[in-house]
Formats: sequence, C-alpha cells, structure tokens
Amino acid sequence: MTGSTTAPAASNASDGVFAAVEPDEVLLEVENLHTRFSSPRGTVHAVRGVSFDLRRGRTLGVVGESGSGKSVLSRSIMGLMPSNASRTGSVRFAGQDVLDISPKRMRTLWGDQMSMIFQDPMTALNPVVRVGKQITESLHEHLDISRTVANETALELLRSVGIPQPDRRLRQYPHEMSGGMRQRVMIAIALACGPRMLFADEPTTALDVTVQAQILDLLQALQRDRQMSMILVTHDLGVVAGRAHDIAVMYAGQIVEKAPAKELFGRVRHPYTQALLRSIPKLEMAKHTRLEAIDGRPPDLVNLPQGCKFAPRCPYAQDRCRTEEPVLQPDGDNTEHLVACHFPVSGSVAVPQPTSATNRATN
Repeated sequence: MTGSTTAPAASNASDGVFAAVEPDEVLLEVENLHTRFSSPRGTVHAVRGVSFDLRRGRTLGVVGESGSGKSVLSRSIMGLMPSNASRTGSVRFAGQDVLDISPKRMRTLWGDQMSMIFQDPMTALNPVVRVGKQITESLHEHLDISRTVANETALELLRSVGIPQPDRRLRQYPHEMSGGMRQRVMIAIALACGPRMLFADEPTTALDVTVQAQILDLLQALQRDRQMSMILVTHDLGVVAGRAHDIAVMYAGQIVEKAPAKELFGRVRHPYTQALLRSIPKLEMAKHTRLEAIDGRPPDLVNLPQGCKFAPRCPYAQDRCRTEEPVLQPDGDNTEHLVACHFPVSGSVAVPQPTSATNRATN
C-alpha cells in the first residue's frame, strides 16, 4: 500500500444531531431488528430479531451463507431498503434512533456518518461519469467547500487508498481501471466525508486472492487510523480471522453465535459455525482432500420450519430441536459468548488462515 491513510480534513455536517462518541464507547446499538419483504409468495423474513452493540474503533465480522440475511442486516441499519420492505425494532446510532427518521434526514447520515462499500464496484460506480466527479459529488453534498478544495481532497483520498498517479486516475472512467483499483475508488468515496461507521459488504468479491489481501489490509489500516467502527460482511471465515474483534454468525436471518474472535475460534459452540469452519480448505491438507460440505440447503424464508432453523441440516439435531426454537443466550457463565443451540458442540476447530498475515486485529 502506498500513501498515507490519514483522513482528509473534514467537518461532519450532522455533528449537531449525532452525539460525539469516544473511542471504545458504544456507537451502534441494534435491538430486536426484524426486516420483512412482501412478495407474491408471501412475506420473506430476511432478518429476525437481531440484537448487538458495536463500540467505536472496533470491527464486527458478520458471516454466513448466501441468503443468511447478513447483507440485508447492513442495509436495514443504513435504511437502504426497497419500497416492499418493512423494519421493526430499534437502531440507535450515537444515541439517536435512526430506524424511523425521514429520508431527508437519512441523506445527512449517509456518507457523513455512515458509509457502505458495496460488493461489485463495476455496478456501484457510474460507468459514464469520471472517477473524480463521483468522489467530489459526495464532498459537495455534505461539506461546504469550493471546487478547488474538493479536487484537492479527492486527490488525497486516492493517495490514501494506495492509488498511484491519482491526478490521472481522477480523469478516468471506471471501465479503464482494474477490479482492485475500482474497489479502492469505492473505498475512497465511502471515506470521503470521514464517516464514523463503515459497512463493507463482501468487499473482495470477484477479486483475485492477492488483491483481496491488499484491499482487506487497506480497510483495516484505514479503520484503525480513523478510529471508525466497521461491520465486515462475508461468507468466508478466513476473511474475518485476524481482522475482526468480534464475530457474529448468521443463519436464516438470525445470529446463531456471537463472540470475540479468539473465543469463537477457540471454542466453537454452534454446529453451523463448526460446519462453516470445517468447509474451509487448510494449508496442511493433503492434495485432493475432499472438503466437508454442509448437507442440505438453507430454509425457505417464506415458509420457515418449526423449531431450530438449522435442525434439518444438523448432524446433532434431536426431537427438541425440531419443535422448539433456541434463543441466543450466554454460553454458561461466559456473557461474551452467545449461542442459540439446545445442544452446543464442544471443542475447537482449526482457525482459518487470514487472507494476509499483516495488519491483524487484536483483542
């Protein structure tokens, strides 16, 4: 990575609304969040009763298969929902309830206080607008600055995310850049106004392994330098290993296990988490070793089964699991390790190797 990761000078336009939060104080509080979508087949229960806190300067990894609700969770918190969606529960950001505020007020929140890095920069970026224009648009939206200052800030942002020759890149269109370079531009746009909360939704999708490591290391360095909170959404536990302070595992719209990263990898309790870890290839495996797949498929979110939603795929399921849904609760006396399982598994599973060995999160 080249260049500095220091944030360009910027003043948050909505600081008068959202209270200051010191490092390690709670920035985001989510309580009993439900997100539903109306569809021709019926109601889709995409997020079901999710609760968690996130402190300033910390990273929460949200992990699960496709359809588990992890991306919908991030969009629900930010209010980036289609017209057929409904949300209930509570989302408090810097002490302010943001679940039911008006779209006009949400616009002051997006970019300025909360930002999101989307999965595919090729579709998220406007293909017919130069990169520089797309960065300065966000700056003009939230900050009272001149065109000259906006252009200078855009240059510094591109430098801070490791883009060489930033003055030339500002004049380019997205299709003239590589996938990794486009993702760096997306990061620059997301960080333009100095947000306190960053959502990274599968930020390395479709990138090769080397570029994945560079992007993840860059995100972690920027998050540390700026004391941001970050929610890192991924299907790969190897992405969050060594990068997230805490990990929440989602299945069928619910958090089924949540713990500090070291605690979770050292003492896996939910069968689904165990199955995810066992399905990851490891360096010490012999050539052509068959990976352990998770039998079955995720449940239909319109017609959810009774009892534990993982029971039809769980090798440890018993009669109680098929009739009574477990609640997320502390694992014995350990209040930091939460698990939703009637019969938690015991023991540890080999920790996946992080995509890169540098810039790891520490507890």
